[in-house]
Amino acid sequence: MVLGLFLGLWQWERADDKRELLAMRDAAPMLVEPEQTPLEGSEVHLRGVYLEQHTLYLDNRIVEGRLGVAVLTPLRDTHGQLWLVQRGFIETGTSRASPSVSTPEGMVEVSGEWQQAHSMGQLYGANQEGVRLQQLSLTPWEAELGAFSHDGWLHATQGTGVFSPWWEANVMPPSRHIGYAFQWWGLALAAFVIMLLGGFRLITDWRDNYKRGF
Repeated sequence: MVLGLFLGLWQWERADDKRELLAMRDAAPMLVEPEQTPLEGSEVHLRGVYLEQHTLYLDNRIVEGRLGVAVLTPLRDTHGQLWLVQRGFIETGTSRASPSVSTPEGMVEVSGEWQQAHSMGQLYGANQEGVRLQQLSLTPWEAELGAFSHDGWLHATQGTGVFSPWWEANVMPPSRHIGYAFQWWGLALAAFVIMLLGGFRLITDWRDNYKRGF
């Protein structure tokens, strides 16, 4: 019963957190060549040069039933800042050969939605296998390029060298968490009722046994 009450309160607090996150995303600005780290969900426009030789691929992406990878290329902007740009989806099928794409040379412009870096969950085995990554992370580039200027990545939706968009923010609506909260509280109430009935039964049995002299 106590566990149900606790988990219900936890889901209620998560609903509040999601309301704040959605409000922050709705209020996120459109930024052109920013020098400060963008807010989550900001629409960001960058101008710079792709570092083609450092392109890697996020493995096992599925778009409309097609299996492929997402193209990840660092970009050095006009201020000298280093960004990671997720350029979109390309289909590879079931082949495990190293993917390759054409990358524009010279100055390019890309726009998309900014996502702050965060934990991607449990990873079994190495993240990098050749040019493929199992999880999106800034770490694979840092040994050669140093630290990125901002802790996150741009999911490009339009611009030079951009492929089919596939990513969208996965934000569970607050109503879902509220529903989970009431489910846990319902289970806690059921446990409380069972506890009362069980207690009443035990008392009744004890009285019957006492009257019989046991």
